[in-house]
Amino acid sequence: MDEPFSLNPEIPAQLTGQGAPEEPVSITEILSPEYISQYIEWTFEINLWELISTVVTILIILATTIITARLLDRMLKRSLPRVLEVGGVKREVDETINSITRRMLVASVYLIGFLLIILQVPSLHRVAVAMLAGAGIATIAISFAAQDSLSNIISGIFLAVFKPFRIGDYIDFQGSYGQIEDLTLRHTVIRTWDLRRIVVPNASMGKENVINWSIGDPEVIWPVNIGIAYTADIDLARKIIVEETRKHPHVLKDKDINVRVTELGDFAVNLRLSFHVPNRDLAWDSGCDIREAVKKRFDCEGVEIPYPYQNVILKRQDADPSGDLKDESARVEYCSD
Repeated sequence: MDEPFSLNPEIPAQLTGQGAPEEPVSITEILSPEYISQYIEWTFEINLWELISTVVTILIILATTIITARLLDRMLKRSLPRVLEVGGVKREVDETINSITRRMLVASVYLIGFLLIILQVPSLHRVAVAMLAGAGIATIAISFAAQDSLSNIISGIFLAVFKPFRIGDYIDFQGSYGQIEDLTLRHTVIRTWDLRRIVVPNASMGKENVINWSIGDPEVIWPVNIGIAYTADIDLARKIIVEETRKHPHVLKDKDINVRVTELGDFAVNLRLSFHVPNRDLAWDSGCDIREAVKKRFDCEGVEIPYPYQNVILKRQDADPSGDLKDESARVEYCSD
């Protein structure tokens, strides 16, 4: 009966896995693939070829995932709007649904690629099993640690489903007027009138009050406040304001133009002009133009726009020769900007 490998002196110990590789006799043997493989396997208890194979597989999966995600993103940018259009979805809704759906599908591709990479590493199999076993506790821990991120993602999905605003809509948000430029799973991008980009987390967009000027009828009633002096003729001022408003090209002529007295202020009679414009984007510029035109007409027609001023009454008591007190009052009027 033949002896086992471990007891047969004719078989080198390094080939049986029972000892270190023999000392090479030359630099050529040190650099040979066989010696390097045997040394790594004996020292680190790792199969070199299996390690190289795993690394190459992981790199292939990583490259395939990235390429697939980018190709899918480009394909969805071109094809998904056509599919939604065939399905009868409006273009305004199309862009919002397209943005959210595209990002969710791309994120799914990256997630699948990440899971495939984990499966290629044997040492991570136990970690995966342990994660599944403790999924309940892990879910609670992750929920607390990433509650803001999860809240933004869930809010982004709700915004895409319920559509309080869509990509391309004009809105007022926290005192800023702008257009919805992009809607992602995490945040919303608002482009303001002065070309700033406001990046707002979706959770905040879901909680704050948003004025959407693009829902339903885009027509807007825009107010302009104008003050005149107490000595000015209100009817003449109203006539001038209406005439100058009708001259503006953006004002809808078939709609009513109203001028109302809204307040009897400290130094002025305050009038409010209200007129109709096709959309919110034209309203502010139209109001500025009308205000300037009215000021010029007021100057020509002699209608005063008063400066802010205050009345100050000074009282002084002086004694006359008979011993009686004499009251003297002085009234001072001055203007204050």
